[in-house]
Amino acid sequence: MMYKRICPKCGSNDIVIVDGSAGAYGSGNNIMTGGTIFSAVKVDRYICVTCGFTEEWIRKEELDKLGRSKKWHR
Repeated sequence: MMYKRICPKCGSNDIVIVDGSAGAYGSGNNIMTGGTIFSAVKVDRYICVTCGFTEEWIRKEELDKLGRSKKWHR
């Protein structure tokens, strides 16, 4: 959905994007990688308005911050 703007479930092109955000106390659509709001990795949501299918994507420039975090394991 991110690249073609077509729903993989129903084929609709009626897609809306909810940009990731980071607010006070970790609110918003994000992944906290540290103790402050500056460490938040924003997660964008792509939603098909026809069937409700959703996908979440992290922007390429945020992936490095996520990879350096000590909170995760592989």
